[in-house]
Amino acid sequence: MSMPSHELSMLIEDYVDKIAATDILSEDHTPVLFGLYGEVGSLMSVIKKTHREGEIADRDYKAKVEEFGDILWYFAALCRRKNLALLEIVRKAAPEGQISSILSPSIRPEEAISTNFVPGKVNSPISELTRLGQNVAQLLSKPEETAEVKNLLVKIVESYFRALIAEKVSFERVVAENWIKTSQRFLPPEKNSLPTFDDRFPLDEQLPNEFEIEIRPNNKGKTFLCWNGVSIGDPLTDSIAILDGYQYHDVFHFSYAAILHWSPVMRSLIKHKRKSDHKFDETQDGGRAKVVEEGLAAWIFSIAKESNFFDGHDKLTFDMLKTVKEFITGFEVEQCPLYQWEQAILRGYEVFRQVKANRGGIVMGNRDSRTIDYEPFS
Repeated sequence: MSMPSHELSMLIEDYVDKIAATDILSEDHTPVLFGLYGEVGSLMSVIKKTHREGEIADRDYKAKVEEFGDILWYFAALCRRKNLALLEIVRKAAPEGQISSILSPSIRPEEAISTNFVPGKVNSPISELTRLGQNVAQLLSKPEETAEVKNLLVKIVESYFRALIAEKVSFERVVAENWIKTSQRFLPPEKNSLPTFDDRFPLDEQLPNEFEIEIRPNNKGKTFLCWNGVSIGDPLTDSIAILDGYQYHDVFHFSYAAILHWSPVMRSLIKHKRKSDHKFDETQDGGRAKVVEEGLAAWIFSIAKESNFFDGHDKLTFDMLKTVKEFITGFEVEQCPLYQWEQAILRGYEVFRQVKANRGGIVMGNRDSRTIDYEPFS
């Protein structure tokens, strides 16, 4: 069963229309060309690892889908800058009679795409990927608006679909997952669409909607926390030879709690674990969840130290955010989009820098507005 050409047209046109909002690159062609070439290289790297390490079907298929999606995103961005319609290029790459056989609606790899899309026999994945890489490489040396460039774009599309067919990857899934990935990364989410996680639990098991936590130093060089006039947690030091301010890292947990509505560590500190539901208490608020959150905070901290704790940064790298997503897969917070994670991390570090500079202060969180703020001691 294959997709009719009108459905394919709708798929491509809908993708192009929606994906434009995620394009935050400059109008310069060069970064997009480099991005396109780089993503082809990333796809080749995935295939190389498959050959070197042996195929792990689910993992490798997902990786291929992601890389094919990234290539499509950059190609669409390039067409946008050249005022060319991606759908028209696809139509030139295959006659109308063949375009209807581009793919199956199924996302099962063995039923992904009909090999009738392109004329002639589809070669091995390595051969088809090599052809795709060669075509994109030629484009790097021909950035001007010429008929030759337009013909080359058609060749790239044909070689792209040849590679899809050779790898048994569903184009429908490529389009769908690339839209989810890029929209969650670059587009501000609707506030009422964000998860809250604990509204159905009793108040004494919820993260507080508003909180103020004092971070105070003592006379032994340690830092302790105070919430509602009560000390919480254990006094902390940097626990490293060269002091770096890690003793104030609980700020990050407070930021996650306020902005993401998630922090097993903070729940434990204030004794608001969701014990009325044994499953939640064990799987979402238990020891493993806390270890994951602490590990994530420590890993991000090691990167932040090399960048002046993100001072002056208004965005994080996509690779870093994807690693964050890998950290929290399987826990409820994976429902939060990467855009929200970026806000929680950057805002948390903004408050952290103030706490570190003043050796303490008051951290104020508001879950309704999803904000975290700082106030020094008077």
